[in-house]
Amino acid sequence: MMFYDTGKHNKPHIHVSYGEYEAVVAIDGELLIGSLPSRQLKLVVRWLKLHEEEAYKAWNLAVQGKHFGKIAPIN
Repeated sequence: MMFYDTGKHNKPHIHVSYGEYEAVVAIDGELLIGSLPSRQLKLVVRWLKLHEEEAYKAWNLAVQGKHFGKIAPIN
């Protein structure tokens, strides 16, 4: 899940929730804040690698307060 984000951030990232877990994962795959079970974190990192270009485009739009559309869901 990616949210509109008009604040200043040092690293492009997404917000991820899984059950009771919440995390912020950089688009380059680094876990920045929070935690996820190992299997789910690996899945998110693989998804980010597959959708890196789309994620960066969405990030750039989000920090400008613009709608970025959908990116393929994690399966």
